[in-house]
Amino acid sequence: MIANKLNFGDEIRVIAPSRSLSIIWQEVFDKALKFLTNKGFKISFSKNCSELDEIDSSSIHSRIEDLHDAFLDKNVKAILTCIGGFNVNQILEYIDYSLIKRNPKIICGFSDITALLNSIYAKTGLITYHGPHFSSFGFNKEIEYTNAYFEKCLLKNETFIIEPSKHTKEYYVIQEGFTQGKIVGGNLCTLNLLQGTEFMPDLGNKILFLEDDNIVGDYFRYEFERNLQSLIQTSGFDEVKGIVIGRFEDSCKMDINTIRRMISTKKQLKNVPIISNVDFGHEFPFATFPIGGVVKIEANASKVSLEVVEH
Repeated sequence: MIANKLNFGDEIRVIAPSRSLSIIWQEVFDKALKFLTNKGFKISFSKNCSELDEIDSSSIHSRIEDLHDAFLDKNVKAILTCIGGFNVNQILEYIDYSLIKRNPKIICGFSDITALLNSIYAKTGLITYHGPHFSSFGFNKEIEYTNAYFEKCLLKNETFIIEPSKHTKEYYVIQEGFTQGKIVGGNLCTLNLLQGTEFMPDLGNKILFLEDDNIVGDYFRYEFERNLQSLIQTSGFDEVKGIVIGRFEDSCKMDINTIRRMISTKKQLKNVPIISNVDFGHEFPFATFPIGGVVKIEANASKVSLEVVEH
């Protein structure tokens, strides 16, 4: 199920299903609002998005009310999360997924929002979008690249190729191959929170897009590897058709040789096409991609291509 595409002039509702809008720096808020407004969008904010509790969030009731209201409001054509956080999985069991299925709409975010995006896709079949938060548009680093892929994915129907940004320059082929499949994934440690629950997408015939941010310092490589191993041991992983790994922060110390060594120790990944250093994750700029959409991967010595063919 694919929601109607967004058009310039449409209303975008900003919600806070994880951390509160109140924690966003005023300068970032102002820049994001100006950027999106100048593009021609009408930006509205959910009733409870600025509530703030002791963990920089709001009550489950408030977050659910705002999510449901956004899907029900006929004037709202797309939903943007304001920022990520740590607790969006609290609300998953309270969501009325039948309401979402009856009112399909674009919803976009990343980081902690990974759990919400994959849950909605698993429960309804609605394609969701791993891409910028509202606050992401308040940062200037190659904003043209981030916005270009936001528009390619959410405003247009044509297939598109995710090209490396000026910052990234090139993708790395970890293992060669050609494949096509539906995308699931996003933030690895957040996706793993869904394991064993009704909210975890089926991994059969899927291509995993995986990234993570460094909140554990020098232990990042160990943390990423054990999270990857946990995902590999999930039921249905043997039918995964490919893996795309996002760009890491420099502090993660995840160079190409480290990634290749990590992959080589995992027998389940033998013969699976794998690309790394792709523009998505917790580093600007980044591309938007569809959870549940279809991507073609070509990875060899002469060509590396990521073509999104359904979104």
